[in-house]
Amino acid sequence: MRHLHRGGVLAAVLTLLLAGAAPAPAAGPDRYRNPVSAGFADTFADPVVVRGDDGIWYAFGTSDPLREGEGTAHRVPIARSTDLVDWTFVGDAFTADQRPAYAAPGSAFWAPDVRRVAGRWVMYMTVTDTTVSDDTFDTAVGVATAPSPAGPWTFADTPVVAPRPGAGGGYLWTIDPSQLTGADGRSWLYYGSYYGGISVTELSPDGLRAVGDPTPVAVDNKFEGAYALRRDGWYYLFASAANCCAGPATGYSVQVGRSRDPRGPFVDRDGRRLDVSRAGGTPVLTQNGNRWIGPGHNAVLTDLSGQDWIAYHAIDRADPYLDEPFGVNERPMLLDRLDWIDGWPTVNAGAGPSEGARPAPVTTGRVDARFDTSDLRGWRTEAGSWRAAGGTLTGTGTLASRTGIGGDLRVETDLRLTGADTAGLRLGAVDVRVGRGRLTAGTASTPLPAGTDLRNRHNLAVEVRGRQLVATIGPSRLGDPVARVTLRLPRPANGTLAVRAEGGPAEFDNVSAARLYRPARHAVAPPRVGPVLRDWSDEFADGLDPAWRWVRQDPAATVSGGALRWPVQDADLTGTGNTAGVLLRDAPTGNYVAETKVTLDLGEETVRNYQQAGLVAYVDDDRFARLSTVAIWNTRQVEFGYELPFAGQPVYGGSIVGTPGTTTWLRLAHRVDPVNGEHEFRAGSSPDGRHWTWGAVWTFPADTTPRIGLVAHGGATPAVTAQFDYLRFHR
Repeated sequence: MRHLHRGGVLAAVLTLLLAGAAPAPAAGPDRYRNPVSAGFADTFADPVVVRGDDGIWYAFGTSDPLREGEGTAHRVPIARSTDLVDWTFVGDAFTADQRPAYAAPGSAFWAPDVRRVAGRWVMYMTVTDTTVSDDTFDTAVGVATAPSPAGPWTFADTPVVAPRPGAGGGYLWTIDPSQLTGADGRSWLYYGSYYGGISVTELSPDGLRAVGDPTPVAVDNKFEGAYALRRDGWYYLFASAANCCAGPATGYSVQVGRSRDPRGPFVDRDGRRLDVSRAGGTPVLTQNGNRWIGPGHNAVLTDLSGQDWIAYHAIDRADPYLDEPFGVNERPMLLDRLDWIDGWPTVNAGAGPSEGARPAPVTTGRVDARFDTSDLRGWRTEAGSWRAAGGTLTGTGTLASRTGIGGDLRVETDLRLTGADTAGLRLGAVDVRVGRGRLTAGTASTPLPAGTDLRNRHNLAVEVRGRQLVATIGPSRLGDPVARVTLRLPRPANGTLAVRAEGGPAEFDNVSAARLYRPARHAVAPPRVGPVLRDWSDEFADGLDPAWRWVRQDPAATVSGGALRWPVQDADLTGTGNTAGVLLRDAPTGNYVAETKVTLDLGEETVRNYQQAGLVAYVDDDRFARLSTVAIWNTRQVEFGYELPFAGQPVYGGSIVGTPGTTTWLRLAHRVDPVNGEHEFRAGSSPDGRHWTWGAVWTFPADTTPRIGLVAHGGATPAVTAQFDYLRFHR
């Protein structure tokens, strides 16, 4: 959530606003279109979404103006929805004069993260300017609490993480917080950005103070926008890479690593750590050539069917700024399906951001009880006494739904043990209950973490797929279960759904039963790489092929021994300088894949900005896409950079695609869009020529003719030579 600009609602006002109904769906029943924030905002960056105690979904965004022409930044805007698709603006979390004592006048609040912690709602947010210094970016992680997601929100007097002086001057970027409750019940906070990297620290039980020493978990100068969750015994750290806010050249994307410990080390699918110079990161979400670029800064939520969804912001490449060019980047909120394939998350099975109408999240079910009235006609008392009032069901004994259940399904409820020894759900003949320090499903049982206070509201969820039952309990239903138990059923869990409390009263809310989601099993196929087109390729076996053409020829580049050797130039292509040489050749018509193998020894850790070498798709000096292995401060990355003319000047941005080695294989997969004729280039990289990471797509207008070439530039100190073994085209 790196911003290139700076930027409460009273309970009575919120009550009035919440009484309004959401607008009718725009894409038809059970369908939706991105951006989902269009009904109330043109921009809604860094979103996080929670389900409130009232069963309504709430979204929180960073402090920008919401509409074009508005001009005034909101102070953590809040929206609500009954279906995750159609949203209504509620108001701001904080009034214009509301700020913590340590915040400087004019400070903005960015990137909120909202969770239920210790029985209340807690918001963590970036405070952009504090009173510890005259620096206008001495950031801190602040915290506020509220009885509900709608507020009213009250700041704590001290920050959770105070401003941190940087060894190189200024203050480390203490931004983008994300809280997680671990399997042992302890609370953790992830935070940080490019200057200083991402760290995690333990929180006090009330979630309001950092305790102990922070642990670095992701390298600086590559990642920000952390979001953490736990699934199947793994902790997953989502983080966004590259610049969030380069207008029409924004290449922001989401990558992930996982660990068995909330403190890391987090590694990607290929075993590469996220906290080292050549940092890894498995792609989760990246632009695919459609309307949306720069998708990133995500949160994750789960609908009532058990399907995970990713909320994030992105930029419409045709409308990248909120008002004037180079001002506030317009970043509306998008929502897409998050699939888990072979233990790794990916958006729409790897297809990326959606643009057309899609199946909507499941936000109601066969059973869907909010208990907003005293009417219990859909239920029957089997034992004890029950009453409903004010959005809560309270009682002891057993209360059964009159609606039958069966098949693969997900059942859940929010519950509190106000006096009961145990409480929970009955699915057919199977009891799932919590209490006496345990989570129990039938004959299976597991202990709850020490200190788990079931007098605070927790979410109990049960999924049945075939004969397999999985039950979890956690405080926020945001990928934070503190206990999980599995049970093999002797027969399907058909019959009735009931709530149960033994030994005293318990409170239940938001009881639902919905058909269980169907998981995606296979990812979208990567670009096909066919046979080599020999007439278009060059193995550098006998000098330089006559088909090559230079833009600003570099006489230091030579061909010998089956390779092109090119000393890295003290020059560049970005901006208006345009001093670097480019070695080009025509590309085949239609779809193709261009590949090179480049060796460039950039060392480790040291700052060698911005030495690089690689492939380029080139129209002219102000419109190109450059895929190169590059030194970016202390890191080594594969960057897919892009420059285009916009509003009278060149604009440059980039996306990160894989991890480079000393030798790296690079590919550009070219596709002509059959609808609009645009040239789409998707980038891929490999450390061995066999295992490929595919990333972002950059597009060129249909009336251009991109050529393919090689570059080696970015700085001459220390002297280093790039070696290209070939340039091959594949059909």
